[in-house]
Amino acid sequence: MERRNFLSLLAAGSLSIPVMTKAGPVMSSPGNKAMTYRSFLQSVRAQAIARNVPEYVIEQALMSLSAPNQKVLDRSRHQPEFTLTWEQYQQRVLGAQRFQKGVQTYSEVSKILEPIAQQYQCDSSIIMGIWGLESSFGQTQGKFNVIDALASLAYAGRRKKFFRSELLKALTILGRGDISPELMLGSYAGAMGQPQFMPSAYLRFGADGNGDGKKDIWNSLPDVFASIANYLSHSGWKFGQPWGEQVIVPIGEDGRFVSLGSKNYKQAQSRSISEWVSLGVTRPDGSALDETLPSARLIQPDGAGTEAFLAYSNFRAIRAYNPSDYYALAVGILGQRSTELRSF
Repeated sequence: MERRNFLSLLAAGSLSIPVMTKAGPVMSSPGNKAMTYRSFLQSVRAQAIARNVPEYVIEQALMSLSAPNQKVLDRSRHQPEFTLTWEQYQQRVLGAQRFQKGVQTYSEVSKILEPIAQQYQCDSSIIMGIWGLESSFGQTQGKFNVIDALASLAYAGRRKKFFRSELLKALTILGRGDISPELMLGSYAGAMGQPQFMPSAYLRFGADGNGDGKKDIWNSLPDVFASIANYLSHSGWKFGQPWGEQVIVPIGEDGRFVSLGSKNYKQAQSRSISEWVSLGVTRPDGSALDETLPSARLIQPDGAGTEAFLAYSNFRAIRAYNPSDYYALAVGILGQRSTELRSF
């Protein structure tokens, strides 16, 4: 942050400045009474007890916390701006190695995944796509202690109310015995396990896929797959229907591609497939679209003349997991490529 911007924010009362005292770090902000980190944790402890979280669980979870985790705070304050084009995004997340890993991994887990996908009426390709993007098929879950990360953000982060709520929900999960504090690992922002669920998502959508009475999204593949499928099912996923497909838009008399869609899914107009056919939209190989499919929106993330996709209602269900067009497209593409050799 440039010095003039820092000073203007400070003068406007928009910054919260941590101050060190003998009692530990203090978060002071205009109009708010200063609170030490120790006092903050005591208030969290009282709230958790009121929610019937066993006291010994709370003590075990909070006993090692003496100060906000500076690495967490640094990561939260220096996030990169999301200015990538769709082409650049693809190059980052949809490389050949990830496709190869997806195909290999699907061959190894399909016997576990397919029955669960059928049970939850959620297509296995999309479960693979989300799993692959969120944690590289379980390989990169994050190494931050979730309680430490959430407590740090609830005390000194930008969205204190949100992260305090997530912290209390994380303590509730520990109180249920689903996992121990030292094994509750995730991202710097508290997203947990292989599906990268926030605690609130875990409590709402976490599922027991192997019948052992727990919802272990860190180590149990059945639980991971069931939890992702349950999330999508509750987000409106329509089993057996496509998420979307790549298409070609017609070329006008001036030799340029016609701009029929929008860069943004929410702004794109929904039309029946027969309407898209009448406008000259085809599949990449020139074949006709399936007019029995439901209506769809046409999105061209990088503008006219670049890659275009028809997005069906299931595209919206993927966006419920992460409200990004790029993310939803990548999930669909990765999932399809990972499972395209299925023999059933």
